[in-house]
Amino acid sequence: MQMTTPETPGTEGPPALLDQLPGELLMWVLIISELLVFGAGLIIFLALRLTDPEGFAAAQSHLHRAGAGLNTIVLVTSGWLAALAVTAAEAERRGRLRLLLALAALLGIVFLVVKGWEYAELARAGIGYDSHRFFSFYYLLTGFHAAHVVAGVVLLGLVAGLARPRAMETGAAFWHMVDLVWVLLFPVVYLT
Repeated sequence: MQMTTPETPGTEGPPALLDQLPGELLMWVLIISELLVFGAGLIIFLALRLTDPEGFAAAQSHLHRAGAGLNTIVLVTSGWLAALAVTAAEAERRGRLRLLLALAALLGIVFLVVKGWEYAELARAGIGYDSHRFFSFYYLLTGFHAAHVVAGVVLLGLVAGLARPRAMETGAAFWHMVDLVWVLLFPVVYLT
């Protein structure tokens, strides 16, 4: 008597948890590792804030909350467009998929322009990474995030060229991680 297992050809076993993830497994490994890195940075930032609340509050007062709020809307909207692009890929609407990804990437570029303007304003005020521990972590966290926005814009362009559902899911998963990190950075760095 031969036992059948899910690995035996011709049998259907329950789907493995990892098979249910949208996109590619390696992208999820990258996303989880990036979230852990950003999480550690935020924990250190918050711990340092506890040691110098007045200094952090004074440093934070130099930030442009309205620009950061605008950037939050920009990235969340971009993530929504990327989600719509996944739906378009599944429906094999390649023209719509490419348009949605172009708009999502364009909003990523808008985010970078606003962030660059904020960096330039701080530089004009003589504020750099060595002005205070707050700014050391501000530049580290937001700069690392901006690098991920650049990578995400490039990735959106690559998956637009492929226009396949699995590739689209992979690109959108990365882009949503970029959104999520900003949604965590915004209140911690700008509002608390």
